[in-house]
Amino acid sequence: MECAQPTPAEGSSILLIVDDYPENLISMRALLQRQDWQVITAASGFEALSLLLEHDVDLVLLDVQMPGMDGFEVARLMRGSQRTRLTPIIFLTANEQSQDAVIKGYASGAVDYLFKPFDPQILKPKVQALLEHQRNRRALQQLSHDLEVARAFNASVLDNAAEGILVVREDGLIRFANPAMSRLLNATVHELQGKEFLDFLQKPHIPIWADSELFAGYKRGETLRLHDALLRTAPGQQVPVALSCAPLPTEQHAMVVTVLDMSVVRHLHQQLEFQAVTDPLTGLLNRRGFYQTVENLLLRGERSDSTWVLLYLDLDGFKRVNDSLGHDAGDRVLRWVSEQLKACLRPFDILARMGGDEFTALLDLELPEQAAKIAEKLIERVSICQQIEGMDIALGASIGIATYPDCGANLDGLMRASDIAMYEAKRAGRQQYRFYDHEMNGRARSRLMLEESVRTAIENRDFNLVYQPQVAIADGQIRGFEALLRWQHPSVGDVPPGLFLPLLEEARLISRLGSWIYHRGAKQRKAWETLFAEDLVLGVSLSSTQFGLPNLVTELRQVLERHGLKPRQLEVEVTEEALMLNPDETRKQLRLLRNLGVRVALDDFGSGACSLAHLRDLELDTLKLDRHLIARLPGSERDAALARSVIDLCKQFGLLVIAEGVETVAQYEWLQANGCQYVQGFLVARPLMAEDTRLFAEPFDWNALTS
Repeated sequence: MECAQPTPAEGSSILLIVDDYPENLISMRALLQRQDWQVITAASGFEALSLLLEHDVDLVLLDVQMPGMDGFEVARLMRGSQRTRLTPIIFLTANEQSQDAVIKGYASGAVDYLFKPFDPQILKPKVQALLEHQRNRRALQQLSHDLEVARAFNASVLDNAAEGILVVREDGLIRFANPAMSRLLNATVHELQGKEFLDFLQKPHIPIWADSELFAGYKRGETLRLHDALLRTAPGQQVPVALSCAPLPTEQHAMVVTVLDMSVVRHLHQQLEFQAVTDPLTGLLNRRGFYQTVENLLLRGERSDSTWVLLYLDLDGFKRVNDSLGHDAGDRVLRWVSEQLKACLRPFDILARMGGDEFTALLDLELPEQAAKIAEKLIERVSICQQIEGMDIALGASIGIATYPDCGANLDGLMRASDIAMYEAKRAGRQQYRFYDHEMNGRARSRLMLEESVRTAIENRDFNLVYQPQVAIADGQIRGFEALLRWQHPSVGDVPPGLFLPLLEEARLISRLGSWIYHRGAKQRKAWETLFAEDLVLGVSLSSTQFGLPNLVTELRQVLERHGLKPRQLEVEVTEEALMLNPDETRKQLRLLRNLGVRVALDDFGSGACSLAHLRDLELDTLKLDRHLIARLPGSERDAALARSVIDLCKQFGLLVIAEGVETVAQYEWLQANGCQYVQGFLVARPLMAEDTRLFAEPFDWNALTS
């Protein structure tokens, strides 16, 4: 990529992004540029290696598939260089990788492996945590280097040497000790002279001096080094040291023992090791630490008296906290959740934060079924309402459970199984747990294939809108059209909406289609101006995700202005379930929609748990009776009584009523007799292509159906 790299500011972290697509580099730079980070970019593996030699890079975001030199080769060369062997690497790829490829990535030194397109809210905290870790590591390295420089300088003068120096006679008695040795052993030089050296050497354990390797090395004239020794001080404390034992000239009948205090260095190493396996936000194990700990446990062998059980927990509703209160509040919630989890589990259970709002726990249980009670306890504990910045926050948790070795012969297999089970719990309604079984695996594979097809369909614009008319019962006049999403798969043809719409919602892809739906529908509504009356309404269904977006009203206002529509010509349809996810936010969103002037319809009323109080309390314009309720009319007396009551109540509240899914003349006649104003369904017309909607420029002839 031919562009000048910015000069990093002194003391700032340097982030290197490597990708062979210039547009990716531009977008990634814009996403990750901060005052305390310096972002540099490379368009190839060769350019990346050149920049790594030129700059002290703190983190590399590395594309896997690049021409010439792929990401794995760049990582291998980095790990082979003393300069970059500890530089963190996050692999990025646009293609789904096999298990072997992912393992290869981690084996090449990656600390994480992300698939494009990725969520910026996930990537940026990862980058920040790794850059902070790298800054800490460099500071510790600098401190270690400074200590080494000081040691070398002080060694030039015996009495001021940083190392302890002993002269040990060939009989094992101490002849001389310098002041550093005196300080190390907490004894005066006079107290040390004439004492047995072995009295102070705890590791390695040597019972008899004459039989020791130290004495044998002295007799051979060799220098012996012990890098992991322990000395016992005069008061009985342990000091980790490195020993170097070298014979003096023969006439001295002695050896010189140089002693290096390793306490500080050992502490630095322990800090580095701790940071490498610990999540800095919660203090729990991170992904690497969890893998190291659990893999070591599983390698210890088969156990017959108990069972390893893995729980994979994902928070429900955490994204809403981040979106509404910010990431600082989100971090406080994550720390609070980690404390709740620790309080529920035993001290020897292995608990980790895998990243984002995902946690894992490995339990040692007598029976796998005991995990169900623990999962219920965790869900109950996390679901406690708490206050964040004056707001009551209610979270939930979905948990997947997998047992070893039934669900996986290794940790990777267990992780996959528990992840699949966790998504089954979410699909079942969230705030639940599910055990893994092999049928889940098959369903998960099918879901992944379908999800990939949906992503491809979005990219290829394989989706289309059709329009179903809403007709007045009284005179057949067209009231409006509901825009419905359809998917024409290139190989299998029409895909049922009941199959792909839930997937769009689950995979959080519906928002990517939302803008396209708004503009496509508004453009068509504008085109109808010459054909239909000015008060013709275009209905657009909103998923719970779309309705909860904070910029919904802003985007709808822009759509109306761009296409020259009046607000009352647009009606958004929302289900009761979506409205009840967050009642306070729902009222705010409905008030904003009301201020904008668009119509709001309560969709699918009567399909599940419904509350008549919502008709009274929420600012609505239209109520749509669900097709499942209409399907039981007029045969079901109970459903007829319910529908009649709702229609009468809506009249009192000034709400317009539309019956959905009307397919028979008997249903139409019942609705006419009981005061329903509009119908929508196959009896009138199936969803139409835009060019076919002109058929409803004239009033619909109800008499033709009943004659």
